[in-house]
Amino acid sequence: MTKRLIGLVRLFFRSHTEIVAENLALRHQLIVLQRSIKRPRFTTRDRIFRVWLSRLWKNWRSSLLIVQPDMVVKWH
Repeated sequence: MTKRLIGLVRLFFRSHTEIVAENLALRHQLIVLQRSIKRPRFTTRDRIFRVWLSRLWKNWRSSLLIVQPDMVVKWH
């Protein structure tokens, strides 16, 4: 509960650029997942986009989340 509250407070202090960059990263992940059948595969263009995005958004690692099948089952 406290962790979520702190996360919510942090949202108010983030810059517009960080929010836009995070949205771009999430939309890109969705595009890759929709494009791939079994395992997401990044093309050279995807990698170049990620490099560009990582230079624009310095705190990009904070939004990474590795999702494993067990975690998805627990969410449901």
